[in-house]
Amino acid sequence: MALAAPQFQARRDTAAVRTAAGRPGSLGAGPRLPRLATVLTGCGMALLPWMAVLARTMPRTAEVSNWSAAWIGLDAALAAGLAGTGLLLRKGDPRVAPVAAATAALLAMDAWFDVTTSMGTGGQGLALLLAAGAELPLAVACAVVAARRTA
Repeated sequence: MALAAPQFQARRDTAAVRTAAGRPGSLGAGPRLPRLATVLTGCGMALLPWMAVLARTMPRTAEVSNWSAAWIGLDAALAAGLAGTGLLLRKGDPRVAPVAAATAALLAMDAWFDVTTSMGTGGQGLALLLAAGAELPLAVACAVVAARRTA
């Protein structure tokens, strides 16, 4: 069945999920899934006091030695995510949903860091314009693709 067209492979995978759990849409993972959910929720909650510590102890300014590498790496990930989302969407490939979701998150993160790191500088206006006019609308578009392709 590995040589079958992707749409037939997807149908077979869906049938396997249905038989493993007895109902469609279930992962059939048994007790592991609730434990993972508890761990993830706990980790998220543990970050709340850590954020308070960071808010009190982080310096207001910092010099970063690899600043350009960080931003170029983020832009490379965005380029790959946007191009990948577009190509998979054009093909009607079901793998578009996770790629689009990850790209939406990266775009929102990029907008956040562009705006917050430009505060009080001459580039703040451009950062706000790019966030409102490009990054956030693209993030919403990718989130819609991800939501519609997983339903």
